[in-house]
Amino acid sequence: MRKDAAVADDRPPGARHRSVPDEELMRALYREHAGPLLAYVLRLVAGDRQRAEDVVQETLIRAWKNAGQLNRATGSVRPWLVTVARRIVIDAHRSRQARPQEVDPAPLEVMPAEDEIDKALWLMTLSDALDDLTPAHREALVETYFKGRTVNEAAEALGIPSGTVRSRVFYALRSMKLALEERGVQA
Repeated sequence: MRKDAAVADDRPPGARHRSVPDEELMRALYREHAGPLLAYVLRLVAGDRQRAEDVVQETLIRAWKNAGQLNRATGSVRPWLVTVARRIVIDAHRSRQARPQEVDPAPLEVMPAEDEIDKALWLMTLSDALDDLTPAHREALVETYFKGRTVNEAAEALGIPSGTVRSRVFYALRSMKLALEERGVQA
């Protein structure tokens, strides 16, 4: 069975007759007016091509939405398109003026971040806990953990046997753990 074009189209009769002329109208509008409209808008937006293309696109979308009015209009459509484009540019300018002025974020990057404050607080707590240790334990811990020396190097620097350094480091770490827990630091 052969279907003709009117039967094969499932759209409602009003939509079927309206969409084809709208599409043809939009193609004709684009062909005839997009170039001159883009040139006009480029002057309005100080040569910003991307912004001008957005404005032309928005103008043609508004023309498409108002296709019924454009079909009934007599004479050229270009004055209507130019007016709409100019209003879009003015609205965008007013919108930018209403927003608070943006500032350069570069000075914020120079300011110390929260991590620096946390690090400073941690160092102060650690220093206080070290003060609670006996001088012998503190020396052994400083030589091995903070200066990065081996047990033998620390023993040589402190002038004591390496077994004594190991023992002092063990008891110093245990005392440090208690001192830090007293200050609220949890492992």
